[in-house]
Amino acid sequence: MASRQSKGPGVVSGRASAPGVFTAQASPWAEGTVIALYGELDLDSITELNEVLQPALAEPATVIVIDCAGLEFCDSTGLNALLRAQARAVDDGSRIELARPRPLVLRMLELTGATDAFRVRDTVPG
Repeated sequence: MASRQSKGPGVVSGRASAPGVFTAQASPWAEGTVIALYGELDLDSITELNEVLQPALAEPATVIVIDCAGLEFCDSTGLNALLRAQARAVDDGSRIELARPRPLVLRMLELTGATDAFRVRDTVPG
């Protein structure tokens, strides 16, 4: 498991920044939380994703915007984690939206039908 360093309120960082290495950064916004993802979301990075998502999901009736602009890759394990988080959010009166997915990630979302589960945005709030 990767070591994480706190970089201040609402920020969690994974391994040292390098191509493909997953990191996630959470920031508050007026309606909830923006979580920026970087690197590759796969089996090895699910723990880091969940550690950032859990506090955001703890707030009832919130909107979590996941900024995918820095997400280089997402496999089925990563997609399943996002879909499970969305189901939990909906059960609590919240929702998760995906923002700025790269073409490769967007294509995976389209091929799997996941675009029906998430609102896909062109911009991030703030």
